[in-house]
Amino acid sequence: MTRENSNENLSFSPPSESLSRFFGRSGEALGLKVAFKTLGCRLNQYETDALVTDFDEAGYKLVDFDQSPDVVVINTCTVTNQSDQKSRTVISQAARKNKDAVVVVTGCMANNFKEKLESQDNITFVVENNRKSSILSLVDAHFSGEILHPEQLPQDVFRYEPVRKSLHTRSAVKVQDGCDNFCTFCIIPTVRGRAVSRPVADVLESVRKTIENGFKEIVVTGVNIGRYEDGESKFEDLLAQILDVPGDFRVRISSLEPDGFGDRFVELFSHPKLMPHLHLCLQSGSEKTLLRMRRMYDVEQFRKTINQFRSVYPDFNFTTDIIVGFPGETDEEFQQTLDAVAEFNFSHVHTFKYSVRKGTRAERMENHIPEKIKTARSAQIRELSEENKLRYYQSLIGKTQNILVEKATKTKASGYGDLFVPVEFEAKDVQKNTIHTVKLTGLSGEGEKLVVVGELI
Repeated sequence: MTRENSNENLSFSPPSESLSRFFGRSGEALGLKVAFKTLGCRLNQYETDALVTDFDEAGYKLVDFDQSPDVVVINTCTVTNQSDQKSRTVISQAARKNKDAVVVVTGCMANNFKEKLESQDNITFVVENNRKSSILSLVDAHFSGEILHPEQLPQDVFRYEPVRKSLHTRSAVKVQDGCDNFCTFCIIPTVRGRAVSRPVADVLESVRKTIENGFKEIVVTGVNIGRYEDGESKFEDLLAQILDVPGDFRVRISSLEPDGFGDRFVELFSHPKLMPHLHLCLQSGSEKTLLRMRRMYDVEQFRKTINQFRSVYPDFNFTTDIIVGFPGETDEEFQQTLDAVAEFNFSHVHTFKYSVRKGTRAERMENHIPEKIKTARSAQIRELSEENKLRYYQSLIGKTQNILVEKATKTKASGYGDLFVPVEFEAKDVQKNTIHTVKLTGLSGEGEKLVVVGELI
């Protein structure tokens, strides 16, 4: 239960929409400030941005954690033990720095550890993913003296309004949620639920409004977007219709499972709005490990996809996720992963050390790998990834990219080009959220801080 609503005899009346719709700009009237913290995936980032828009339109002032907010919203992640620890740390820090604030914990950890979080005195509300979109109603009710419990909020994973006020330069558009794959290591079907797809018409309307709100780039996002299905429309059909929406904008695709795509998907990338980058999740280069993970593809299928794209678009940028130390992973199987990472030349590898998730099949598997070995294997993957990145970035020198500016000073600007490679260039009085053509001339930094530098054309 929440701190102030623990009386089980109280009755509640769920609101049909945000109370700010009735009471006006409630946050502004009361001079309220709100701070947000997001952990985890791009989908979480989008959902936070949608909440930022809600609170901004209700008159709340957006501030940082150290500016004495009246409300703190923490959108958590639970994909690994490390994610859990980061989420716990952020919750503890936020509550300690803002003892009088309303602390709202939401996201996947709120689903995975709901009862434990509700028992903590430093948390005001715990809101599960399927009610996350109505957090403003909950907070408005609190400050209006209304008694409202999170479980009475509407259940709708697509209830978010198009993003207007954002913490990011680009905006995502959510098209799907949940997953039916049930990989043996993954807790997502439990904390996000089964796969559901948003109607095509709703997606297109959200895209149109997001572009009208001034965004130059949208990211199509969800949990397993490749399995999108609305009637006869599959993911490729939806993507084609998004690209046909009028306006000067570009489109990216968030993390994608490497199964179920054919020639049409490859052909769509010839459209000038669709950016030539995919985060395609490999997880392991070993066929045996993929089988134990219960992944829906094999290495040869993955290889075919990579080669098909690069035969048409030689510079196409692939990034990926790799899990090291999955139960039973032998030295030979790990070497196969190293070989695959080198062969596919990913410009970035997001490396995870396998983390036990209770309730998954992998928890019950034999031959769990010692932490010391997982750490060593993770370091090897990171080293190889940095070598790949350097080689890929070097191959781009002399070419041009259209850069969406995310940061700008009076003399310099930086952002990401078509290939989702970070680029810095000198320019006077360039504005954020503008696109500029830049010739790539060299590299700066190293490792995780490696960037391409260029000159404005």
